[in-house]
Amino acid sequence: MRKLRVSLNRRALLCGGAGLIAATTLGRGALAQVAAPAIVTADKARPQMPLGVQSGDILDDRAMVWSKTDRPARLIVEWSTTESFRDARRVVGPAALDVSDFTARIDLTELPPGEQIFYRAMFQDLGDLKTLSVPLTGKFRTVPSGRRDVLFAYSGDEAGQGWGINPGWGGMKLYESMRKLQPDFFIHQGDQIYADGVINAEYKLDDGSVWRNLTTEAKSHVAQSLADYRGAFAYNLLDEHKRRFCTEVPMVVQWDDHETRNNWYPGQIIGAKNYDKVTSASLLSAWARRAMFDYNAMRTNADDPERIYRSFAYGPSLEVFMLDERSYRGPNSPNRQSVLNDDAAFLGSAQLRWLKAALLRSRATWKVIASDMPISIVVPDLNPDVPPGTFEAWANAENGAPSGRELELADLFGFIKTNRIRNLVWITADVHYASVTRYDPSRAQFTEFDPFWEIVSGPINAGTFGPGEIDQTFGPDVKWVSIPADMKQNRPPSDGRQFFATGKIDGKTDLLTMTIYDLDGKKLHTLDIEPTA
Repeated sequence: MRKLRVSLNRRALLCGGAGLIAATTLGRGALAQVAAPAIVTADKARPQMPLGVQSGDILDDRAMVWSKTDRPARLIVEWSTTESFRDARRVVGPAALDVSDFTARIDLTELPPGEQIFYRAMFQDLGDLKTLSVPLTGKFRTVPSGRRDVLFAYSGDEAGQGWGINPGWGGMKLYESMRKLQPDFFIHQGDQIYADGVINAEYKLDDGSVWRNLTTEAKSHVAQSLADYRGAFAYNLLDEHKRRFCTEVPMVVQWDDHETRNNWYPGQIIGAKNYDKVTSASLLSAWARRAMFDYNAMRTNADDPERIYRSFAYGPSLEVFMLDERSYRGPNSPNRQSVLNDDAAFLGSAQLRWLKAALLRSRATWKVIASDMPISIVVPDLNPDVPPGTFEAWANAENGAPSGRELELADLFGFIKTNRIRNLVWITADVHYASVTRYDPSRAQFTEFDPFWEIVSGPINAGTFGPGEIDQTFGPDVKWVSIPADMKQNRPPSDGRQFFATGKIDGKTDLLTMTIYDLDGKKLHTLDIEPTA
């Protein structure tokens, strides 16, 4: 019971907070009154690029580049395989207008495989075509066509529980620790913002010192408009470590709940008092989704522009499957349904069919499934406007045969075994601590699956919680946990218990090495996984 209580406390606190302060203006758009180390030039006649540049959604021969300006302007990107930009190619992109909060993205195509790409982005003022912004530069490495070492990083949970950007402490330090490793790409596993959390100016710590946050108007209340959601995404890019990281490492993002509201599901009517303007989670999530696309280097799907789930291969050794466990789920409930139906959905039938087909097609040695929620860690929904005994994730604390949302997992695991799909690893964040778990059918209530690993990471810059209660349905054997069982909950980033993980694939042997790091980049746990033929 003690562990269950810890898990409950974690979810109860997930929207709680410390806080933030205000002062300069970044210009028109969602973000107003900000004191931050912004990237601006002295010449205000030129378009500004206050939130830097970033790349993302890398494919075989293409990658997205993103930036934001302060006025109607056209994004232009030049790229080259040399840092001197010899023989640079210029790509003229879309106009950044108020409809996108003056953000814009370019899909760079016909990129050479396995090369370091240097790019510089600038904005052309649409009011005076002779006026250009000062260019900002970035880099990324394209997907290799043959075998080579591959290094990816992942984490999640950013600026949560009121722990925002504290310049006096050093800002979001985890991004700098990850940057130093120079991963080929970074998977942001959700809770990229806490739209439902307020960031106040300061928070008193246990030792009597004060955590002082950078603040903005958009983060002074919960998000209840498109401008609010955009302002929350813009806030996190005020951190200098994140901006620098984004110039050097492509980011691939998925979402979880806090991009919209804690534990939300489609069709939910929110009963919380602080949602005094909008109570429809479906409307809020539509704004949140739009803001997420506006503020990330994400590629839209031609057939379904709002779709978040997708996969991408990174050379012959790796394919990553990015899931969306929010958009198609049924209502949070006691999670005890005996048959798989819409109420028990988590991925939903269409996404589950897509995942099965994509795994079946994959020729990569390693299939990494990026799940925004863990498999066996019990996550109750303790929002005051939901009934007691309601669950938020896959697990339902029953420890028996699969029921509720676990039925989807049982269906998927059985499919994977039947079709002899090998070398799967699950990665996730969400629970604000790190862990390593082996799933073994010999320990499980449901046995029709092959053993596999799940490695949990996070948070990036949020309260540390856990460890959580473990549901035994799929035979989890928790091999390592990053925090003590009796840890006080909602620990600040200054405690140092912020975590990220990497996966490194040896280009010669395909050995996958998973490593968990702390805030300062110290290795905490390493796991070598041999590929199976």
